[in-house]
Amino acid sequence: MVVQENFSSTGQRPIRVILTGATGMVGEGVLLECLQNEAVADVLLVSRRHYEHHHPKLNELLVPDFLKIDEHRDRLQGYDACFFCAGVSSVGMNEADYTRATYDTTLQFAKTLSAVNPSMVFDYVTGAHTDSSEKGKLMWARVKGKTENDLQTLPFRGQYNFRPGFMKPVKGQKNVKWFFKPVIWLFPHVFPSQTLSLHEVGKAMINTVTKGYSKPVLEIADIRALAKA
Repeated sequence: MVVQENFSSTGQRPIRVILTGATGMVGEGVLLECLQNEAVADVLLVSRRHYEHHHPKLNELLVPDFLKIDEHRDRLQGYDACFFCAGVSSVGMNEADYTRATYDTTLQFAKTLSAVNPSMVFDYVTGAHTDSSEKGKLMWARVKGKTENDLQTLPFRGQYNFRPGFMKPVKGQKNVKWFFKPVIWLFPHVFPSQTLSLHEVGKAMINTVTKGYSKPVLEIADIRALAKA
């Protein structure tokens, strides 16, 4: 795909983004924000399975095993950012399996990108209450904390870890879990400080690339502030 050197209304060159996790709610919401945002020139969707969506900005690369992402180096060159939104629930998983699915795949993906695009920004979606000490009682929080910590050692231009709370889907989303639907309208009114829209998450990710941020770990208030920057 040939990307023309057009410029957004801010005078900046639009960015090229690699995105994972579009078959999940967070990734899909961030993707839809990227597709409608003039700061983004094009998106390479890297997925384990096909995501049905057509848009002139969108290309897709199917990679069934992210641990083998290194085999696709040629397709990953020339990008300004990676928004890594892929993830699995820890429910029913032991620590070894969850570590492989969460830590190993993310770090392998990130190490490959840092080798081919060291000047890119890598954004990783973790979650509220992630354990940076790696010593807490919650298994998922320890694993996510280690993932955050080790991502920060890689030679990217910038690396940011997003810890959102409840996230409201954006218009047009298909991948919304059934148990969210009854409370989508209620939660932002009852717990406004703990709620973000996926529009805000996506906009904040784009702004990590175009504007940067002062901290590598973004809690809910940070994400909201950066989305407005």
